[in-house]
Amino acid sequence: MTSPPVAADLAIETSALTKRFGSQTAVDGIDLAVPRGAVFGFLGPNGSGKTTTIRMLLGLLRPTEGDARVLGSRMPQALDDVLPRVGALVEGPAFSPYLTGEQNLRRFDAADRHAPAATRAARVAEALERVGLSQAAAKKAHAYSLGMKQRLGLANAMLMPRELLVLDEPTNGLDPQGTREVRALIRSFAADGTTVFVSSHLLAEVEQLCTHVAVMSSGSLVAQGTLEEFRRSGGRRRAEVRTPDTESARTVLESLGVNVERQVAASDLDLVSGVMPDDLAPEAVVAALVGAGVRVRGFEAVGASLEQRFVELTGEGFDVVA
Repeated sequence: MTSPPVAADLAIETSALTKRFGSQTAVDGIDLAVPRGAVFGFLGPNGSGKTTTIRMLLGLLRPTEGDARVLGSRMPQALDDVLPRVGALVEGPAFSPYLTGEQNLRRFDAADRHAPAATRAARVAEALERVGLSQAAAKKAHAYSLGMKQRLGLANAMLMPRELLVLDEPTNGLDPQGTREVRALIRSFAADGTTVFVSSHLLAEVEQLCTHVAVMSSGSLVAQGTLEEFRRSGGRRRAEVRTPDTESARTVLESLGVNVERQVAASDLDLVSGVMPDDLAPEAVVAALVGAGVRVRGFEAVGASLEQRFVELTGEGFDVVA
């Protein structure tokens, strides 16, 4: 994995961040580096220390040892300066069930001393519209579905302009439609330039959202980098060619240094695959195949899957959702 960015380019930076509860070490000396503008997936099995880390980043827990900086300022010392620039959804939204969605947002907005009262109504209306809840603004929160409550939580997190959005398991417990809705909202926040830090144990969430990842295991940080680096670090890439000209494809691949391991018959469209040299570009493989007259019906350079990498790093499997 590449070296982390310099401090000025980081939305979150920790150094030897540690939290102990009595004799139990929940977070053990982690060094996080979250680039500004990234959608950063903070991964790990349940109980790996993700939520404890988030609580320290937000100033809700004081570290036992080490240092955490959020938007360039040390936490929790700079709490008053940092928190108005951070939106957070941690352990699910908590709303008054017998207030409407709009009333709940007005209540939270009024509690923010940095939020001007004169523009509150417009701000709440805009937040509700952005998350698709304008038509449900007058409905009481207890009548909201779980997906609607998550969207209301995101609206609350983004009532004021935020430089950083911290989300702890934002799609936890949602049905596929609710999951897609929340993903779309997160993408829209990122497109506006907000750094998004997403804690999750769900593979699909990470693959579809994140530009960068970090993996926690038993309180330790075991890997971090871009999503592509994370995939590649699991081992060498494989070339997979679908073609009716299997023998010619094998000859070309072997001439390029590909160690052909498999040749699978599938009616008139066979699969030829093998391990690629590290310096062999996928486009060079395709060009050589086409140049040799091989009829290429499909080609893919396949790295280790996220699930494979996760298992290698933690010894545990991902929960996979659609």
